[in-house]
Amino acid sequence: MFADILKTNGVYNTVDAELFERYTKVREPGAGESLLQPGEICRSISFLVKGAVYQYQNNNDDVNILDLFIPEDWFLNINSFTSQNPSESFIKSFTASTVLELDIQSLHYLIGRSPAFLQLGKIFERSASRLVFFDNRFSPAQKYQWILDNKPELLQLFPLKMIASFLKITPETLSRVRETLSRG
Repeated sequence: MFADILKTNGVYNTVDAELFERYTKVREPGAGESLLQPGEICRSISFLVKGAVYQYQNNNDDVNILDLFIPEDWFLNINSFTSQNPSESFIKSFTASTVLELDIQSLHYLIGRSPAFLQLGKIFERSASRLVFFDNRFSPAQKYQWILDNKPELLQLFPLKMIASFLKITPETLSRVRETLSRG
């Protein structure tokens, strides 16, 4: 299992996979359980083995979904992790989940033992680029099409209201886009 997880992010040998297994921690949060809260510092990168997890902010009683994670996604609060400053957002399990966590000290140790672990830096690039993608460049139809093409599982795991918030569109706009695309 651990070798397969590493393969989602690069090329690693058997010794690397054994080291990764030794230094990761399995966590099994229940539905609704918080993995990170505002004010806490994100001290680990995580891999979602099973379940559904989301990152959000509360803005004046309005929930703003920042990211949605499905099995085989890596996740973290990129700003808190890289700066080691308190988080301004939540990361919460939407369903009962299985998560592998690699804390920052273990990550540094692994990189020191094998340069192959530098490939984990791709996780940070993906995390930052996803936020820019959804916030700036695409129409509602293009955003929804991206989900259909790249992460259709989101539609089975999360309610449409959360998906609309993630896409930075209203639920009504999402309904119109879905109707238009279904007519083809």
